[in-house]
Amino acid sequence: MKLLPFLFVFMFALNCLAQKSVPLPHGSVFGDKPSTTATMDATKVETYMGKRTRLSISLRGKVLKVTNPKGGWFELDAGNGKVIAAHFKNYATTIPTELQGRIVIIEGVAEKQFIADDMQHFAGDTVSGKKQHKVNADPKRKLTFEVKGLMVDR
Repeated sequence: MKLLPFLFVFMFALNCLAQKSVPLPHGSVFGDKPSTTATMDATKVETYMGKRTRLSISLRGKVLKVTNPKGGWFELDAGNGKVIAAHFKNYATTIPTELQGRIVIIEGVAEKQFIADDMQHFAGDTVSGKKQHKVNADPKRKLTFEVKGLMVDR
């Protein structure tokens, strides 16, 4: 008689663990639906920005990893070892970790990060002559992207 409740609990637990995760379907939207008419490849955005520091744009790229599902923090491949650190403008947005490795379309604002020498220049702390700072440009420096909407493409 004691075996019957144990058997029931065991079968229920086995059924719960046997559930398979369903992959994200094409067209899943998180946040606002992004515009798909004028999307740019994420590998070309830095050269397209030129000297501009901020740009509203729609990008298409591969998600490298989801760093924090709450708030929608993830990294997008920008080509040549560069990474675009992206997060949702609305912190209440939660994205699944299954986005890793998927091609997505995102819409929002791209912004360049400044390096320390740039900050000193803007503050007026630069010196001239022998004590002048050498440019410490990091070739893998990240762009940041504030996402308004994301849609799974592939």
